[in-house]
Amino acid sequence: MPPSTHQGMGAIPFDTGTAFRIWAPFATSVCVAGEFNAWSTAANALTGEGNGYWSTDVAGAAVGQLYKYVIANDGSSFWKNDPYAREVRAAPGSGMQNSVIHPPDHHWHVDDFQIAPWNELVVYELHIGTFNDEPTPGPGRFETVIGKLPYLHDLGINAIEIMAAGEFTTDLSWGYNPAYIFAIEQSYGGITAFKDLVDAAHEHGIAVIFDVVYNHFGPDGLDQSVWRFDGWSKDGYGGIYLYNDGRAATQWGEKNRPDYGREEVRQYLRDNALTWLGPRRVDGLRWDATKSIRKIDYKEQAETDIPDGWRLMQWINNEIDAAHPGKISIAEDLQNNDWITRDSGAGGAGFDAQWDAGFVHPVRQALVGPSDEGRNMHAVADAIRHQYNADAFERVVYTESHDEVANGHARVPEEIWPGNAGSWHSQKRATVGSGIVATAPGVPMFFQGQEFLEDQYFRDERPLDWTKAATHSGIVTLHRDLIWLRRNWFDNTRGLRSQHVNVHHVNNADKVIAYHRWDRGGPGDDVVVVVNLSARGYDSYTIGFPRSGIWKVRLNSDWNGYSPDFGNHLCYDTTAQPGSLDGMPCNGNVGLGAYTIAIFSQDR
Repeated sequence: MPPSTHQGMGAIPFDTGTAFRIWAPFATSVCVAGEFNAWSTAANALTGEGNGYWSTDVAGAAVGQLYKYVIANDGSSFWKNDPYAREVRAAPGSGMQNSVIHPPDHHWHVDDFQIAPWNELVVYELHIGTFNDEPTPGPGRFETVIGKLPYLHDLGINAIEIMAAGEFTTDLSWGYNPAYIFAIEQSYGGITAFKDLVDAAHEHGIAVIFDVVYNHFGPDGLDQSVWRFDGWSKDGYGGIYLYNDGRAATQWGEKNRPDYGREEVRQYLRDNALTWLGPRRVDGLRWDATKSIRKIDYKEQAETDIPDGWRLMQWINNEIDAAHPGKISIAEDLQNNDWITRDSGAGGAGFDAQWDAGFVHPVRQALVGPSDEGRNMHAVADAIRHQYNADAFERVVYTESHDEVANGHARVPEEIWPGNAGSWHSQKRATVGSGIVATAPGVPMFFQGQEFLEDQYFRDERPLDWTKAATHSGIVTLHRDLIWLRRNWFDNTRGLRSQHVNVHHVNNADKVIAYHRWDRGGPGDDVVVVVNLSARGYDSYTIGFPRSGIWKVRLNSDWNGYSPDFGNHLCYDTTAQPGSLDGMPCNGNVGLGAYTIAIFSQDR
């Protein structure tokens, strides 16, 4: 039989059957077995294309049927799943995973959705398996998130970031152990349910950012997928998809780093990225641990660059920019490296934004320290000012993420007072942290449950405690008010969406800072944010203002409507008078509660 003329990799359905194409350069023969041929190991042989690829067309092979490849090498044969499988599931009565012929089409309700500009994004990171309505023995599912979309929309969220959900080998996982990077975890509902979630999110005006894991595969579950896929390996390593030398070692396994130097592996990862952004209509990707793509940093080894990995990131980001220019590519690199978000034409990796270690660590340290004297307001001011390549929107700012609330760390309110996360101190300082996230320049991100003071550290077997959303309903409202102001919903805080910030007042002795945000300037645009990170409140505290006139309180985090424990300290509209202070032409007095953030602007 001649090789297939259909384009694509994996199982490609057509009108009367399915084409199959794989890369197996060291195989001596390849057959496809499945429900369409009673699992025959010889009925449907693939033909070599002369370039390491094998393909064939199988009449009658239909969408929904299971299949697997039977690969021969050097007198041995073995069964392998398709590395490009869009769906993987067990055959009835069998625990063995098999690939599934998946339909290329989906019934979409929204065809013209576009992610918001970076300066308007507010991201909510969530984990499908723990984003449950109530504690249950099993993991959460995509339909659970669909049911929460109205809640997220009301909160003001316009992008959800879904933690890695590619097919892994167990029902419970963080998701960063992918066995099949094209498939979606079945315990969450599978690929069709995932597409339903993307469509429903778009109906609610919410973009979807998906976590991809290209720094390692597995390590679990690789024996039936990419591990020694066509039988070849070298020196005991993993074969064609993986490095076969010391570069294979990662912190997640000794032999599981993809071989970024092989053209076919690079194509595999590139195809994966464009599959999420194209057929699956995801609006952006967040790349896990990009430092481990560009460097070897395993155990006590000295850090060693991987030029292949750097070129891979550049190439895929260029491909994304060309094919999907409105979609975002975010790196989790956490090394404060401007080159990550510098344009590839200038030698950078080409990402649009990166998680900002220069923000989260100093801000968290200022929030969780037990003593006011130890809070470094200069460090907080520097965190608010921080940029990459002179662009505030090349960074994602946050105080909680799945990594920051696990791996030996807890949620911010729990770290403030271990065992008493509902205390006044925990509520007050945690909400100041959220306020700084919402008002600092950058792309703000919140982690699931942060808006209702979830206190349990993140782990995949414990669902969110949604009863806290009722217990701390006022804190939810506080986060909603912050996000609405951040997005300028009332047309009086436009400056919060801008690049510009001037931290014009830093009082490290009394732990008060103030910063000016503006876009073009003027009433309804200029915003002044005042932060007090001490237990002392002020009836009258004088700071500089950029303009005279009445400045109205848009938010006072000490309002007792947010929590009955809050002091409702006097925070009033103030009239700024001419007279320079803090490098500003005017000054005014503000009331400020203990551990409070207050936001001021002028009416248009």
